[in-house]
Amino acid sequence: MSHRDLTDEAAYDRQRLAGLSRRALLRLTAGLGAAAALSATAGGLAVAGERQATIVKPLPPELFIPHGTNAEMRWEAMRGQGHLVPNDRFFVRNHTGTPRIDAHTWRLRLFGTGLHGTPTRDRPVEFSYEDLLGMPAETTTAFVECAGNGRSFYGSQQGTPAPGTPWTLGGVGVARWRGVRLATVLERAGLTEAAVDVLPSGLDPEFVEGGANLGRVRRPLPVAKALRDTLLAYEMNGEPLPPDHGFPVRLIVPSWTGISSIKWVGEIEVADRPLFSPWNTQFYRLFGPSYPQEGSAPLTNQVTKSAFELPSEARLAVGRTHLLTGRSWSGAGVGRVRGVRISVDGGASWRPAHPRRLSRDQAWLPWSFAWRPERSGAYTLLAAASDSTGATQPREVPFNRFGYLFGAVVRHPVMVG
Repeated sequence: MSHRDLTDEAAYDRQRLAGLSRRALLRLTAGLGAAAALSATAGGLAVAGERQATIVKPLPPELFIPHGTNAEMRWEAMRGQGHLVPNDRFFVRNHTGTPRIDAHTWRLRLFGTGLHGTPTRDRPVEFSYEDLLGMPAETTTAFVECAGNGRSFYGSQQGTPAPGTPWTLGGVGVARWRGVRLATVLERAGLTEAAVDVLPSGLDPEFVEGGANLGRVRRPLPVAKALRDTLLAYEMNGEPLPPDHGFPVRLIVPSWTGISSIKWVGEIEVADRPLFSPWNTQFYRLFGPSYPQEGSAPLTNQVTKSAFELPSEARLAVGRTHLLTGRSWSGAGVGRVRGVRISVDGGASWRPAHPRRLSRDQAWLPWSFAWRPERSGAYTLLAAASDSTGATQPREVPFNRFGYLFGAVVRHPVMVG
């Protein structure tokens, strides 16, 4: 299998698990039942050794919908904005809470059997914040999106509620990230040809689920993906990373689900064998009637979605032309959004939206659609995107127990009068 193939984690996972028995894999995912049960009641969230932390930045109600330690962006707050989501309205996804870290004492520690000399966690290869600032910098525009973005629609549209944060579509944001290629840091740390996995870990408080301390948030990446386009970012939209978004340094893993883009990264294990964590065994796989008992492969690429820059239940004037705006995005990597269709009658008829900006990066496509409703009453707006791989948003998607990857067309109600 080539390194190129291994950037697709479904293919990579088949190789990773080739020597692992079905029984062993089921042991890895054994916490699923307890985790799902707890999530369905108290939210399944606790911080080890301290009170539950909070989000640092202000959350004005016109910009955000708070969900405990998370906060989703209101889509109407993006109307009239540029291509990027300003830092003050970028969504927040925290497993526990936002730590406050001193960049002067922060160190990035690398260790493991995939590095020359096999440095250990006690005696790692270290880089300071200043070391990273002195390395060749790279800038990329990319979206970060929670795997559960759209979760609430499993219940409201498909009648199959899923536990967890009830995101609508505001768990996504596009920013311009600046930092150092992870490949550069790995090479300077002494990456070997035998390296298979890298396992970045965050410095946020440890996560407790079902009474078990699962440790700091961490999630393995194939070396091929780490070397291809993964960034150790220290700037967001031209400013140092805000605390809620990973200061001093975070990973950006373009087009992959947000769990891969570890915030507040503090250490990276590099191994010559497959690595595992609860975030690629118990969580961030698809479990349910349409999937194997051990779940799908770990989630990587996001699915295609579309959102109107308009409040739900917005009131619009009859007999006037309204310029509806929105954005669509695709997790297909090189497969960008190629077209968006709009329905103003609940799907009975469709017309193309007008692209406001060509989608040349791993971000999203803004669009507009002129609509003049001639009758008062309730309407349902729909937006359906297609990308260059042929993926088109469906009417429904198969249910999974954690409510990940909702990519169906979302019904957007408005009132005209």
